[in-house]
Amino acid sequence: MSSGQNSGGLMSSAGLVRYFDAEDRNAIKLDPRTVVAVGILFGILIIILQATV
Repeated sequence: MSSGQNSGGLMSSAGLVRYFDAEDRNAIKLDPRTVVAVGILFGILIIILQATV
């Protein structure tokens, strides 16, 4: 790669790092296990509803 070319890898990701690193006091904070548990329960509910139809 010549010195004139800039891949922009680090510079282009800098804005994303700043965006995702920011803490918002109003944001909803959920435990990842809660999200997985709700997903599993939702899937079981769908299976039960399909079985009854």
